[in-house]
Amino acid sequence: MNDTVETTLTAAVEGLTALRAPGGGWTGRLSSSALSTATAVRALASVDSQAHEQLISAGRKWLVDNVNADGAWGDTPQSLSNLPTTLLVWSALDGEAPDAEKWLIERMGSLEPKQIASTLADIYGADRTFAAPILTMCAISGRLGDGPDAWGLVPPLPFELATLPHKSFSLLGMPVVSYALPALIAIGQVRHFHKPSRNPAVRMIRNLARRRTLKKLRAIQPTGGGFLEAAPLTSFVAMSLASAGLGDHAVTKACAGFLTSNVRPDGSWPIDTNLATWVSTLSVNALSLDGRLDRAAATEIADWLIDQQHNEVHPYTHAAPGGWAWSPLSGAVPDGDDTSGAMIALGNLAPDDPKVIAAAAAGAKWLVDLQNRDGGIPTFCRGWGKLPFDHSCPDITAHALGAWGVWRKSFDRVLAGKVQRASERAIKYLADQQRDDGSWRPLWFGNESAVDQANPTYGTARVLYGLSLASVEIPDDMTRRGVDWLLGAQNDDGGWGGDISLASSIEETALAVDALLCAGDITPEVEAGSEWLVEHTGDGQAFPPAAIGLYFAKLWYYEELYPRIFTVSALNRLLAKRSAIRENQ
Repeated sequence: MNDTVETTLTAAVEGLTALRAPGGGWTGRLSSSALSTATAVRALASVDSQAHEQLISAGRKWLVDNVNADGAWGDTPQSLSNLPTTLLVWSALDGEAPDAEKWLIERMGSLEPKQIASTLADIYGADRTFAAPILTMCAISGRLGDGPDAWGLVPPLPFELATLPHKSFSLLGMPVVSYALPALIAIGQVRHFHKPSRNPAVRMIRNLARRRTLKKLRAIQPTGGGFLEAAPLTSFVAMSLASAGLGDHAVTKACAGFLTSNVRPDGSWPIDTNLATWVSTLSVNALSLDGRLDRAAATEIADWLIDQQHNEVHPYTHAAPGGWAWSPLSGAVPDGDDTSGAMIALGNLAPDDPKVIAAAAAGAKWLVDLQNRDGGIPTFCRGWGKLPFDHSCPDITAHALGAWGVWRKSFDRVLAGKVQRASERAIKYLADQQRDDGSWRPLWFGNESAVDQANPTYGTARVLYGLSLASVEIPDDMTRRGVDWLLGAQNDDGGWGGDISLASSIEETALAVDALLCAGDITPEVEAGSEWLVEHTGDGQAFPPAAIGLYFAKLWYYEELYPRIFTVSALNRLLAKRSAIRENQ
């Protein structure tokens, strides 16, 4: 068995290192997205259908060619059909999808505009972050009827609030999450344009706010034109402004430029441009387990990562200096998970370099300042917490805990004290969030086959990884209970799915094996998991991805590097444990 693991690991490592870009990290490749393609097609048609005729036609063809067998669409070509994506594709195809209509009617009861709005309200509840954009695109496409009545079904968003200081947003009970400010402005404006409020005072306020909020929208637009580097958000902004008579506005033109620059040769768009920083830090941490990165590569990647650290207040989220985003591209914004990943990677690349230590210290302080009152770490902004994607979450909190643990001994006394206190609060949060069965649930990953689409395998595995790096005392039973849950979730075939009894995947099996090794010794369950990885990767030659990534607004994606990276990490850690056992015999 040892030979097959080594053979598999060698092949996986060779494939992973070959994919690194010269002078930097890994770019990766996100799945093409029916939702992204549909929104981009509608946006380009709204801005200038004649100028973008070829891209619109190619995008429509890709959608038709990638429909599921049931006549509907999921978020990726391998995803289950879902109602929001199918609604958007149906709208992008101008209703020319009879099988999709049948599918939608079966799930909604009818295609009456009020029924569409009611169904989306049931799906998204109080969070208008995605319900409002979907209804906006339906209205623009004529799926909600004609005239002001159609726009009456689109929730009015208080875009005038964007004129207030950013620090006040978390106190206002905003109906959208922190990252959705561009949608708040653009969709709020197009709804006001087509159906102004009957209240004369509100109507006057919104009329006065139009110019100021457009100016703000332009100020926060990234140099590449794409908000968050995401085709859907950028498309919703473009189609909304164009429908409001602002097709020639600088923001609209920049959005269209982003979309035309990021279309793929097959006519599709991914959910985001790339996760280059995220997959690079994952790759570094996987390859560093046995020194598989040579000094030259380590120096290049460390310099590349340090260059990405944000050293000024971010113009969009107003994040303080010190954090990292998921990509070096201009549309990405600093977040808790990527800051932690970058810090751990730098600890593996150049732990004694003064400039690296300074960067890690700035990152550690940034994470401390991000910590919520509950002791958890959110994704972007401290203190929002009104809607799910602004909450503290266990996997990001444990990641920060691990990043602090890697570097705490290198910090001065003041920062080390802050990190110590923050770590103790994070441990308490994780104890509070551990479920009765011993598992933790993540925010940004899930499993479509689970009843509630959660992925406790990912969440528990990443918390156990973070705890293994922590430099504070951990309650005796916290790790044990997490390990027990993972052991109980293993399938009979030796692999793991996203939850108990779900089909095994490479990503989830590798994460579970890695976490069990972080938390303890080699066990029969670990051996069985590694055998599953050897078999299902073709001895390290094939890594079919699974759509376990959960993007903004519950959109699924897969990243082609995830299965390879996670396998390298798991098998590297297994062989390192075996080597340590031999040395101690």
